[in-house]
Amino acid sequence: MSATSASAPLSLPGDPPGGRKAMLVWGIGVAVYFVAVIFRTSLGVAGLDAADRFHVNASALSTFSILQLLVYAGMQIPVGLMVDRLGTKRVLTIGVVLFTLGQLGFAFSPSYGMALASRALLGCGDALTFISVLRLGTRWFPARRGPLVAQLAGLVGMAGNLVSTLVLARLLHSVGWTAAFAGSALCGVVVLVLMTLFLKDHPEGHAPEPARHTGGAFVRKQIALSWREPGTRLGLWVHFTTQFPAMVFLLLWGLPFLVEAQGLTRGTAGALLTLVVLSNMMVGLVYGQIVARHHAARTPLAIGTVAMTAVMWAATIHYPGDHAPMGLLIALCVVLGACGPASMIGFDFARPANPPERQGTASGIVNMGGFVASMTTLLAIGVLLDATGDNYRIAFSAVFVLEAVGLSQILRLRTRAVRREKERLVASRVEAVHVPV
Repeated sequence: MSATSASAPLSLPGDPPGGRKAMLVWGIGVAVYFVAVIFRTSLGVAGLDAADRFHVNASALSTFSILQLLVYAGMQIPVGLMVDRLGTKRVLTIGVVLFTLGQLGFAFSPSYGMALASRALLGCGDALTFISVLRLGTRWFPARRGPLVAQLAGLVGMAGNLVSTLVLARLLHSVGWTAAFAGSALCGVVVLVLMTLFLKDHPEGHAPEPARHTGGAFVRKQIALSWREPGTRLGLWVHFTTQFPAMVFLLLWGLPFLVEAQGLTRGTAGALLTLVVLSNMMVGLVYGQIVARHHAARTPLAIGTVAMTAVMWAATIHYPGDHAPMGLLIALCVVLGACGPASMIGFDFARPANPPERQGTASGIVNMGGFVASMTTLLAIGVLLDATGDNYRIAFSAVFVLEAVGLSQILRLRTRAVRREKERLVASRVEAVHVPV
């Protein structure tokens, strides 16, 4: 195989055609994910309101975020299996119903316990969406479009984050808690109607081959076969290593760090967090185009993002003065914006490594990586802050430990995964040439 073909985007026999109908159907699925992200991140703008409403301290408030991540991460492999077995539309329908009920429950919760249960229900429904949208993209678009389609889905999700930051925050202060959260839940009803009317699992003539499902044996086989592929494991570690620094910063510890350790006002700190989201959206478009055109760029982009994140993180927390200069904080937030798009590259390793009937399971395995890393780091930073009297330099150094672990696994698996991927591509093309007409 020539160097040119090795770096070209994948083109597989029997690819779906894409086109306008694909964009419409996929757009409905992405709209579901968009609403899920609005609901997921709604607590981020309502933290102080939630503390007052439920009369809880900071530790109890952080339980909302950790529980949501725990539910999300724990659901990923079951969701992948559900998508492979039930299809995208059924799984997305269940997800919309669950996260809409969770948002409604959160709106009317009279107590901390009920609010916690509502967020867990919301997290469960949210967990069903992203893997389903990825599967929808692989069913409706050619494989060479996979990286760009996945990055666009992530970009739309970050737009949902912006909506919760800019719109829901204002609604909270203008119409109050119950009206804001209950009103936003109507978005779930809208996408449920659209999905029921227009969403289809696959285009005509591209139905997957029926699989024989044999209960527990089938589940174990799906997971084992997916995990056996080096591309699946590499995808998990890429997701693990790249996603969590930005997730930890946005979800919980960024605002306290910027306000308490860097002496910024809440308004300025909020603007920097918004910069992370905007950077994520812009970098996502760039990474998607690069990977779609130059498949060999996946590993350099992932490793480069990890390296840049580590350098900027170290420069910020170990700056010799009392506070890092604003220019350095802005640079950190711009670089953190690349973490989300880089984590999407993990799916680009798992996708060509697995046949269509295992795409959901493989994506679920990959998607666990970043959320496990995020939970681990959230807890580690909290413990270290308590143990060191709020020393952010020591606490935030936990990031380097997980990056080192993940990077070592990426370097170990990358050659094997790429070699296996090339072998599968050559075999599929040879098979297509020899299929009798």
